Amino acid sequence: MESMGKKKPRPRRSFTPEFKAEIVELCQRGDRSVGQVAKDFDLTETAVRQWLHQAERDAGTGDGGLTTSEKDELAQLRRENRRLREDVEILKRATAFFAKETR
Repeated sequence: MESMGKKKPRPRRSFTPEFKAEIVELCQRGDRSVGQVAKDFDLTETAVRQWLHQAERDAGTGDGGLTTSEKDELAQLRRENRRLREDVEILKRATAFFAKETR
């Protein structure tokens, strides 16, 4: 009775870009529906649809979202921006410290 209607959440899995490309190719061939491909490979239909949309964006035919390379570049720039902000904050503190010491 304690497990009535409650499913255990599925652990998060990660897939290689090659695997995702194979799944996208299977869906684009048109032999099987997205739902059938997802079921055959024990994937969620939502994940497969997201991979399809991303592949379309990467090919330049998508809905105008960011391509994979643009997403990678954005993540790298955000990391660099965060590091530079931390550097500026450290320099501000050092400036304040030395200004106080010289008085």
